[in-house]
Amino acid sequence: MILVTGANGNLGSATLGALRARGAAVTGASRTPGDGKRRLDFDDRAGLGLTGVSTLVLVSAGYAEDDQVVGRHAAVLDAAVRDGVAHVVYTSLTTAGDHLGFALAHRATERLVRACGLPWTILRNGLYAELFGGLLAWAGDGLESPFGDGALAAVARADLADAAAGVAAAPAGHAGRVYDLVGTPITAGQVAERLGVPHRVVGLGAYRRRLLEETPGLLPFQPPMLASIATAVRHGFLDGTSPDLTDLLGRPARDPLAAAVAAASAARPAAGRPEGDLHRRTGGAGQGTKVPGR
Repeated sequence: MILVTGANGNLGSATLGALRARGAAVTGASRTPGDGKRRLDFDDRAGLGLTGVSTLVLVSAGYAEDDQVVGRHAAVLDAAVRDGVAHVVYTSLTTAGDHLGFALAHRATERLVRACGLPWTILRNGLYAELFGGLLAWAGDGLESPFGDGALAAVARADLADAAAGVAAAPAGHAGRVYDLVGTPITAGQVAERLGVPHRVVGLGAYRRRLLEETPGLLPFQPPMLASIATAVRHGFLDGTSPDLTDLLGRPARDPLAAAVAAASAARPAAGRPEGDLHRRTGGAGQGTKVPGR
């Protein structure tokens, strides 16, 4: 049986759905399970149980400081070894993301995965196109962002879920492989153009101040993570491409610009209503600050 962690999160639930669509024997796990899912709380080491699981899809348990994230991942990997899991698939961060403020937890977890003694596959996921669109702020008649003219090789979340499902359904052929799952580079200007509105660039200092002083709901570790995405995109560190995604999918990838446009459009405030806050627009600040994965 395949088990997908973080099954209540965006990536975990999409991966679970993709595996079910393939007819795979799969279940989801979460600290707050429902709908037939298993309870799996990474902070409850004594309660971690993976008996009967053949392939573990370990979706990053982010939304915490690095020491907590790595500790959670270490706990579930220890349980996987103890309970006889045959293969671990870990959803990590794109190789180009080494510059980002949440990279360390992923790279540290990759070390743990490689050292655990089980067959493994590492999926280095690019940043979600949905996150990119959600990070664009509506201001008056247009969009504002700190991204400048920089491009992001964004990926539609559904494609990352489909790729993970394909690997988990037949893991033997992917043992010991690291895949860099990035998409077609897109810019904030292209999103604005598709929506027929202007795009205005804000400085990184102003963006950081907004995160720290004007954005309710963010946890202390999240503003620097978001700021790191902004400067990495702006200065061209996240626009590299790779064929790995389409090779795994066996088809063309979904259009990341369309996904980003849809996310930005959904966040557009209704007439007479104030702009929604960043935390809500990105679903808890999304992949970047829950730490990709979820």
